[in-house]
Amino acid sequence: MAPTEQEARMAHPRMAAGALFFDAAGRVLMVEPTYKDYWEIPGGYVETGESPLHAAVREVQEELGITPPVGRLLAVDWAPNEAEGDKVLYLFDGGQLSQDDLASISLQPDELKSLAFFTPEQISEHTIPRLARRVIAAAEAKTGSAPVYLEHGQKPENRAA
Repeated sequence: MAPTEQEARMAHPRMAAGALFFDAAGRVLMVEPTYKDYWEIPGGYVETGESPLHAAVREVQEELGITPPVGRLLAVDWAPNEAEGDKVLYLFDGGQLSQDDLASISLQPDELKSLAFFTPEQISEHTIPRLARRVIAAAEAKTGSAPVYLEHGQKPENRAA
């Protein structure tokens, strides 16, 4: 059955979710993928029927081999991509990893080469600009009371009439 005109205009975004983990100094955990030339955060695409939070928890377990509690939403980023179309990305607070969690990490070898904790300046040096903006904005939202809404990793200008 062909979609109606209204259905054809509706967005069908891909969704992805990840978790920000921190060390005692407030640096953010980043991972080095085997299939990209820049660093990422633990996370991945949301599967059909899966919530963004569940996807973040699943991806952390698959990529790092740990299941620490994943907390509140820090940021939502609308970030369409020419190659992939509309995308909505969710970043959740993974909190500060314990020494036991750090010692238990087992990187998924076919996806990840290494991991490191980075300051905001180092994040900008190790990843693409829109991802750096997204991660830094989400890390800053950790101290606030509400998640931040972003477009391409930036707070949009207020367009209220």
